[in-house]
Amino acid sequence: MRNVDFAPLYRSAIGFDRMAQLFNEAQRAEAAPSYPPYNIELIAEDKYRITMALAGFERAELEIETERDVLKIVGRKQKLEAPTTFLHRGIAARDFEHSFCLADHVKVVGAKLDNGLLNIELIREVPEAYKPRKIAIDGDNLQLVQPAEERQAA
Repeated sequence: MRNVDFAPLYRSAIGFDRMAQLFNEAQRAEAAPSYPPYNIELIAEDKYRITMALAGFERAELEIETERDVLKIVGRKQKLEAPTTFLHRGIAARDFEHSFCLADHVKVVGAKLDNGLLNIELIREVPEAYKPRKIAIDGDNLQLVQPAEERQAA
């Protein structure tokens, strides 16, 4: 059973449409090729690293960009001017495009190409407004929300 229908989740959950969409995208990504090979590491509680094996690629042939919650890495190999005859070709030097969905508040802080490995450093910075906070239970200091008309009249 490889295909799962998430339609009931869309109907019965309010505000979780994005979660179901991520499940659907992950299900489609299972069949996607995994070139170039990569690792995703948890460095610390809120620090991550993506390492991609990019043998034969130069900095000028790579492009890294983020848009909203997607990190996209593109490699375009320059064509060799002189034709080469290979007796064995084990290093895949082909073009690629790989995208990663980033969780909320995760941003890219740096990238480094070293010895054929591309290391992309990520950090999760949750704004204070989204961090959990304690709510004191005190019946004496309860402030009621007033309609806009009453606030303007006051």
